[in-house]
Amino acid sequence: MAIRLRLFLILLLATGAVWLSAVVWIEYSTRSKVERVLDARLSEAARMVSSLMSDHRIEVARAGHAPVAVPLETGGGYSRQLHCQIWTLEGDLIGQSGGAPAERLSGAAETGFSRAVIDGEVWRVFTVVNEELGVRVSVGDSHAVRDRLIRSVVEAVLLPAAIVLPVLGALIWISVARGLAPLSQLADALRARSPSDLRPLPDGPAPREIRPVRRALNTLFERVERTRRAERDFTSFAAHELKTPLAGLRTQAQVAMMAEHPEDREAALRAIDQSVVRTDRLVRQLLDLTAVDRETDDAGPVALGAVAAQIADEARTRAAARGVSVVCADHAGGATVTGDAFLLQVAVRNVVENAIAASPEGGEVQVEVTKGADGPAVTVRDGGPGIPGDIRARVTERFYRGPAAAPGGSGLGLAIVSEAMERLGGRLEIAPPAPEGQGVALRFGVA
Repeated sequence: MAIRLRLFLILLLATGAVWLSAVVWIEYSTRSKVERVLDARLSEAARMVSSLMSDHRIEVARAGHAPVAVPLETGGGYSRQLHCQIWTLEGDLIGQSGGAPAERLSGAAETGFSRAVIDGEVWRVFTVVNEELGVRVSVGDSHAVRDRLIRSVVEAVLLPAAIVLPVLGALIWISVARGLAPLSQLADALRARSPSDLRPLPDGPAPREIRPVRRALNTLFERVERTRRAERDFTSFAAHELKTPLAGLRTQAQVAMMAEHPEDREAALRAIDQSVVRTDRLVRQLLDLTAVDRETDDAGPVALGAVAAQIADEARTRAAARGVSVVCADHAGGATVTGDAFLLQVAVRNVVENAIAASPEGGEVQVEVTKGADGPAVTVRDGGPGIPGDIRARVTERFYRGPAAAPGGSGLGLAIVSEAMERLGGRLEIAPPAPEGQGVALRFGVA
């Protein structure tokens, strides 16, 4: 539902509820006040008839004769709806007003206000006893008359409401539209933009409710622009990194085809093999980076020792080609972490491969799984020269390679590790270089 329509309905329903509450309150208040006023008129009329009888201004029939007509006030409106009966204390009807019911309005012993039901119609009656004359004077009116009076008052309230409510609804609709105009203007400004226009929205006067929306949109534009820039840089770097080994492959393939001596052909084929290995690792790292960037819901318990052992076994063939040995030890007693097993494998594999590339021939890469007070960790140590302190803060940037980096690297390994660890809720720690080599730790929270 549109915000404009929703606000209109809310305000209209709220206004209608207030109006309905007012009508109910007016009806209740009016009924209460009208009842008091009409009861007072009944009492006054009964006492007036009794007083007129005492002054002999109203003559009534004697007992046993037909009752005479008793004149009441001849005013208009409610006065015409009052009816009177005069009874002797012995129970003889000696006078009544025109239109009075045939049945007795009040009981023989009742005085004051009472209620009577005559021919299915409810009456309100006031009875006064004139002891001097020995008569009972009862004056009553029908509840239907009272209801009509109250209904006429309520209708007098509802009639203006029936006229005013549509006008009020139109005013509410216009007011809501005017109030939402800044939001519509913001939507029009966004709709008029080209998809590539990610400039911040211009500052200017705006309602307080629009300012957070504008700030949020500007933040979103900035993040999207940063992401697009990173994607462009990534595409450019990836194309450049793939171009180098592919160019080498083409050159060495041409050399192999033109070589006249078996030794030259074999050297060219070895170079082709190295280029293929380099290209394969780069492509795998690009796929790993894509997987790290992708949101997944594959979290579950993962055994650190099993992952470390698996990665170490897979890396031994590559390490042996460089004359490097890989040893793995699990000192954590089956420690587990909760996360995506693939991300954990990616992080450990890239650290181990970097350690193999940095190790000198005949060196050793140590992979250890430990568990301390701050949680489990996977530590990888190599015998290489280590990462200098002045570039340690940049080695997790994508495609960054230090001046002393091993040839053939892509600059993606530690960037992948850093992002994978962030997704896993852990952290990457790079220790300062030591005489025995470089240490890198993948630390997780307390399992």
